[in-house]
Amino acid sequence: MTEFRSNLLNLLYSRGYIHQLTDADALDALAAEKVVPGYIGFDPTAPSLHVGHLVSIMMLRQLQKAGHKPIVVMGGGTGKIGDPSFKDEARKLLTTDLIAENIASIRRVFENFLTFGDGPTDAVMVDNAEWLDKLEYIPFLRDIGQHFSVNRMLSFDSVKLRLDREQSLSFLEFNYMILQAYDFLELSRRVGCRLQMGGSDQWGNIVNGVELARRVDGTQVFGLTTPLLTNSDGTKMGKTVGGAVWLNADQLSDFDYWQFWRNTDDRDVGSRLRLFTDLPLDEIERLEKLEGAEINEAKKILANEATALCRGADAAVRAAETARKTFEEGASGDALPRVPVPGGKIALTAALTAAGLTASNGEAKRKIGEGAVRINDVAITDAGYEIVLDSPETKLSLGKKKHAILIPA
Repeated sequence: MTEFRSNLLNLLYSRGYIHQLTDADALDALAAEKVVPGYIGFDPTAPSLHVGHLVSIMMLRQLQKAGHKPIVVMGGGTGKIGDPSFKDEARKLLTTDLIAENIASIRRVFENFLTFGDGPTDAVMVDNAEWLDKLEYIPFLRDIGQHFSVNRMLSFDSVKLRLDREQSLSFLEFNYMILQAYDFLELSRRVGCRLQMGGSDQWGNIVNGVELARRVDGTQVFGLTTPLLTNSDGTKMGKTVGGAVWLNADQLSDFDYWQFWRNTDDRDVGSRLRLFTDLPLDEIERLEKLEGAEINEAKKILANEATALCRGADAAVRAAETARKTFEEGASGDALPRVPVPGGKIALTAALTAAGLTASNGEAKRKIGEGAVRINDVAITDAGYEIVLDSPETKLSLGKKKHAILIPA
């Protein structure tokens, strides 16, 4: 095992967060001697972040646990452009008002993972619109643009992917990497930030910022990326048939969030416990060695710990109890998603889609035909079936693990 001088790099390495790192020795020495402010940027493209952002959020949490200062950068400025990295097409442009609403909604999640305040290791949240919105075009081109080679920018995988596929890459998007690099320079100047972290797809953008700070101010700053997180079957973590696994409770129920972690593949339990919980490493080593039916207990612990961090301990307890009642006793449970049905009548296919159990009415018809759909634990195989709610609660189930409660409205 690699040994570092600093608690920070030892912690990040031992839990599997480090993929690429600029000048590891210098960062290790700096982190061993003083508080290192480090940042990760998040563009507010939706009212909630999703599980795909969770490695980055947890890395900020580990930074703070190791005695350093997390900086959450909301992309109020860069969000007006959209990061083109490894995207097939341009993002939809958002209005300033919608970006502000998304930032306010997203902030609530970070308060569950980080301690904010005015202390030397307290987390802070900043909006890059504070400096990006004030830039003047000609001075920015002259002072910053001269440090970027178009030849090199075209060589980055995130750009080459779009160009090789002959997909349009607008000049607006092409500027994103310059603005992200400028963020790092600005944060270095404003708050002494010395570290930018992010996913492996951000390596090129991060290195741009490291080089810009050196060229313009002669300041040494550092970059660190995490591995691309995939499931053992090769699929991207967080991608589900039902859509994104949102972090905000108003976007995804506590039960569904808990159930996402409970459904982790046996082979992924150890890595998920390291990355997404605060459990000690020796306890994780014990849990990941469990086999057969016993590994399910490790998955429940993972679900409880991950849900408690994101949604709170009470939410985790309620979700676990709902799962126990639902799967062990056949009861409904209070934490299942509750779907209002106007007039108390709804087509079964529409109910499945409205409850998020299927992605479309077409999928709903297929599942009904396969005999996978039940109402109050009674199988329904008629795709034209209409549900008439004659009680305060009606349980709708798809397979053994996906459930919702229909209520008259």
